[in-house]
Amino acid sequence: MKQLLALVFLVVAMPTFAAEKIGWKDLIPEGFTPPPVKPQSYYDANPEEDRQTNLDAPVVESLDGKKVRIPGYVVQLEGNADNVTEFLLVPYFGACIHVPPPPPNQIIHVEYEEGVPYENTYDAVWIEGTIKVERKEGDLAVVGYTMNADSVEVYQ
Repeated sequence: MKQLLALVFLVVAMPTFAAEKIGWKDLIPEGFTPPPVKPQSYYDANPEEDRQTNLDAPVVESLDGKKVRIPGYVVQLEGNADNVTEFLLVPYFGACIHVPPPPPNQIIHVEYEEGVPYENTYDAVWIEGTIKVERKEGDLAVVGYTMNADSVEVYQ
């Protein structure tokens, strides 16, 4: 009986590691102002400006290693016939595809072994996992954060 009580105490006393809900502004250090998002019509009229800017945008170092939950849109990178297993999470629809990528501090490179069903990648999703401050340069964009997702669900 003492062992059972000790076990119950341990489970109750253990800290919970719930993810902290964050927004895209939380990925921007105080004092940095990202460029405004321009409409597709602007880039249609100015194709020479169809590229990522602010490649040296600063990140929030204190986020490194935190378990977070953040909403966003999926830009598919890798997957199989059923699911997307690697993607960029961006703050608005069309980023990296229809308009240039946002600054690196507004993109999270996500790996999700379980995979996100394709039909769930066309609307906003919630991503939960441990975020890392890590710069990566890829074909579509330079990113400032990475995450191995624990869960991905449709935004509601």
